[in-house]
Order: sequence, then C-alpha cells, then structure tokens
Amino acid sequence: MARRRIDPLDGQVAVEQWLREREATARSTLLTAVRFSLEELEALHPGHSVEVRVPPAGAVQAIGGPRHTRGTPPNVVECRPHTWLALATGETGWLDVLHRPIDEGGVQASGTRSDLTEFLPYLRGRRGTPGEGARASGR
Repeated sequence: MARRRIDPLDGQVAVEQWLREREATARSTLLTAVRFSLEELEALHPGHSVEVRVPPAGAVQAIGGPRHTRGTPPNVVECRPHTWLALATGETGWLDVLHRPIDEGGVQASGTRSDLTEFLPYLRGRRGTPGEGARASGR
C-alpha cells in the first residue's frame, strides 16, 4: 500500500464539507476529499487488479486479483470527482451511474473486474451511516 498523503481527520472533514456543499465545494477541498477517498479505497481493498481514476484528483490501484504491471490496465474505472464522492459515500449507487456519460455524472468502467458494487459505499454518508468498508475499519 502506498503511504498516505492526506491526514485521515482532514480527509473526513473534507468529505463532510463536500456532503454539505456539493457543487459549491472549494476546489482544494474537493480534491482533498477525493484523494482521501481513494487512499481509503486502497487501504480497505488492497491490490492491483483495478485502477480507479478520478482526474484531476488522482488514481489508485486497488482490489485483490491479478497484478497489472505494464501498459493500460485491463480493469479501469474512471469518473469525475463529484461522481466518485457520491459513490464512496453512498449518495448514489453504482448501477445508477454505470453506462451514463462521464460528463453527465456517469462512470466509465472496462474490464471483467471493474464492477465495484461490492466495494461501495465505504465512507460515512450524509446521515452518518458508514458503508460496509468503513464499518469494518471501525470508522
């Protein structure tokens, strides 16, 4: 697992601020929230079989399975920051955004292991209810 860059408390505060402010969230706070959420995904579900990309905030390789080493990863998930945070917090569901264009709040997912249904949500949502991953980690 990569070393964390976002302090967990700062990250959770950024996520909570995004939950309150949504589209009005300051860019720096939005990027902190997304980077924190990607670090959490990587910590909760270590591995290298799926690359999750949320430009311009970042990308991680997570989920156990075959390791990717060169070229384009075989399993890629990509979306915009607001979409990713909505998925990570349970504000929207995987099937609600799958197959929608990225510029309309959708997710582009390719590869046989790119279905993230069982891994989402994993951060505390608006009502303070954590997803399965957050519950397992004691958050």
